[in-house]
Amino acid sequence: MRAGIVILPEHRWWIAEAKWRAAEEYGFHHAWTYDHLGWRSLVDGPWFGAVPTLTAAALVTSRIRLGTFVASPNFRHPVPFARELLTLDDVSDGRFTLGVGAGGEGYDTAVMGGRAPLPRDRTARFGEFVELLDQLLVKDRTSWHGEFFTAEDARSAPGCVQRPRMPFVVAANGPKAMKVAAQFGQGWVTTGPPADDHEAWWRGVAELSEQFTETLLTTGRVARVNRYLNLDSAPVYSLSSVECFTDAVGRAAELGFTDVVAHWPRHDGIYAGSESVIEEIAADVLPVLGR
Repeated sequence: MRAGIVILPEHRWWIAEAKWRAAEEYGFHHAWTYDHLGWRSLVDGPWFGAVPTLTAAALVTSRIRLGTFVASPNFRHPVPFARELLTLDDVSDGRFTLGVGAGGEGYDTAVMGGRAPLPRDRTARFGEFVELLDQLLVKDRTSWHGEFFTAEDARSAPGCVQRPRMPFVVAANGPKAMKVAAQFGQGWVTTGPPADDHEAWWRGVAELSEQFTETLLTTGRVARVNRYLNLDSAPVYSLSSVECFTDAVGRAAELGFTDVVAHWPRHDGIYAGSESVIEEIAADVLPVLGR
């Protein structure tokens, strides 16, 4: 089992830098940030770009893996985004993981003056987005004429540090998105189902894990796909206590997840908690994970 931490891009760098350094020093296996133009209840507060934030984080760390949690086609086109991903992979010396999802309704769509696509179109756009990114990052030249995206002889030199490209961790709760994860993902991440009841959420996570196993069998995927669980989509914040985190990690392991992801405690609002809990987890829990 590996544990990761999300550091929201809401702090000026003189504050955020210490958190990214600490994530590595504490022994987290991976650290992530959101890739949004603004997010939910925090949309009116400070917010910084994911790619510059991860680039800066790569320069102040040396071991921990870094990633987006998650990027989407809501405001990105695969051609320029692929260039940014190549740069992140290079600056991090091959420590970058692309977390990618379909995106949903909300500020990311509304702020650009567009309409949120219908669910079926969003999933189709997502599949095309991931497939085109895969080609752009692997092939020397790519031309693509799809329903949602176009590329004309796009170059990719010098290519990724990680070969054939950086790993994709694909977010998927529905059957169509799971097929995308099975085809292109080195990892699958789920938020679990919407639920107000903690036990109901865990039962839903178990069902989704079984569905993904069936998807892998149906698509004939042979290679190992790591399984990531966003612990903080549950009704209970995973870092509210050491006991809560330990319980969540144990449950995730029993369901076959290889990785869990929590969120750095904030002073108030969503993910409100104490950084002292992270310190205790770093001292007592993280050292025994993966043994």
